[in-house]
Amino acid sequence: MIPLLSLSDVRVCRGESPVLDAVSLTLRSRDRLAIVGPNGAGKTTLLRTLVGLERPASGRVRLFGQDCTTEAEFRAARPRIGFLFQDSDDQLFCPTVLEDVAFGPLNTGCTLPEAEARGRETLAALGIAHLAERVTHRLSGGEKRLVCLAGLLAMRPEVLLLDEPTNGVDAANGARLRAALAGFDGAMILVSHDEGFVSELATRALLIAGGRLTEAEIHTHPHLHAHPHLHPHP
Repeated sequence: MIPLLSLSDVRVCRGESPVLDAVSLTLRSRDRLAIVGPNGAGKTTLLRTLVGLERPASGRVRLFGQDCTTEAEFRAARPRIGFLFQDSDDQLFCPTVLEDVAFGPLNTGCTLPEAEARGRETLAALGIAHLAERVTHRLSGGEKRLVCLAGLLAMRPEVLLLDEPTNGVDAANGARLRAALAGFDGAMILVSHDEGFVSELATRALLIAGGRLTEAEIHTHPHLHAHPHLHPHP
């Protein structure tokens, strides 16, 4: 089966210094891959490279079986990939919630009624239909996170790239977020410092350090309570 996304020996630099150094990964249908590592290790750069927002100095990016090197090639693949940015304010730009969620479908061929219907359906599925007419910049942090996710899901993507999805999310909205992601039947890459969230959703993990990826193991240590951890393979 052809991988949905892949990187092969990708190198991305800041000046002369590599942020990603000979990085390779493969994402297949229904994979839930966690990328973990310290701040500044290159996790966000890796996600941005997959969608063409960063361009590698060397190596190969393939999306849905096609090599992608030009903006036109990446642009053709992006509607099939939902990228949740680390900062919700970088992703919300329409005046109201419904306008924002309907924007993607509207710009990929839906009529306005179709796009709005898809937006309302997605908001309802996330349990936030009551936010449809709200002004986006007046939402709470957790509400913004869910609205951003709704905008992605309304596009019906095959892959989700999630950059610190639980940042600034309270317990109630966090439960909605987890339920929506648990029910997503596509593939996903999770970047998160929230080990409980990663252990709950991910099926495999990679550790990034020094610009390189190594396999990691997801398991739970027995204590007086269950306490999830991630460990690199020896």
